Amino acid sequence: MEHFESWKDLLNPEFYIKMGGFWLILFIIFAETGLFVGFFLPGDSLLFVSGIYAVEIIKETFGGSGNDLLDTTILASCISLAAIIGNEVGYYFGVKTGPALYKRPDTMLFKKKYLYQAHDFFEKHGSMAVIMARFLPVVRTFTPIVAGIVKMDKKRFLIDNIIGAVLWSFSLVFAGHYLDKVFKDQFGIDLKSHLEWIIIIIVLVTTLPVLIKFVFGGPKEEPKGPQE
Repeated sequence: MEHFESWKDLLNPEFYIKMGGFWLILFIIFAETGLFVGFFLPGDSLLFVSGIYAVEIIKETFGGSGNDLLDTTILASCISLAAIIGNEVGYYFGVKTGPALYKRPDTMLFKKKYLYQAHDFFEKHGSMAVIMARFLPVVRTFTPIVAGIVKMDKKRFLIDNIIGAVLWSFSLVFAGHYLDKVFKDQFGIDLKSHLEWIIIIIVLVTTLPVLIKFVFGGPKEEPKGPQE
C-alpha cells in the first residue's frame, strides 16, 4: 500500500494504482467529470498506466481470468462505465445548477475561465464536442456541464457520451497494455521503469491543443451564459 508523501503524488497515476487499485481508478475517472473539481486529476496518463498494470489490477480485484486480452477488456469496460456515469452526473448538474456557476466566484479548485473555454469548445463543435472533449484535459471536465446548461437533448448526449467514453478508455488502456508488451518483447524495455517520462509525454501531447488555444487563440469575450 502506497502512502501519501507530497503533492506530486497527486499527479502520479502509479500512486493511485498502487494505493487504491481498481476501485480508486474508477472513482478518479468518475470524479473528473462527475465532480467538476476533478479537472486536476491525471485522467489520460492514469488510463495509459492502468493499461500497463491491467493484468495485475484485475488479478488483485477479481482473481484474474488468465487471459491478457480479457483482463484488459474488463478494465477498459469498467473505466468506460465510470466515465459514462461521470458525464451523466455532470450533465444533470449543468441542467439543475449550471447557470449559477457563471455567478460563482473563483476558488482554488474552480475557475470560471475553464467553464468559458468548455462553452466555446461546445459552441464550436456541437454534438461532437462531447466525444472530442474526452481527449482534452480540463475541457472534458466542464463540457458535460455546459451541455446541461444549454439543454442538449439528453438522448443525443447519452449516445455521444457512450461513444466518447468507449473510444477514450479503450484506446488509452489498450495502448498502455500492448505498447508495454511490444517494448518488452522487441526492445527489452519495461515501461514501468520509465513511467515518469511516459507521463510527461502524455501530459504534453494531451495539453498541447489546450495550450495552443490559450496562447494563440487571442482575447475573447466571455460567454454570458444562459439567459435568466
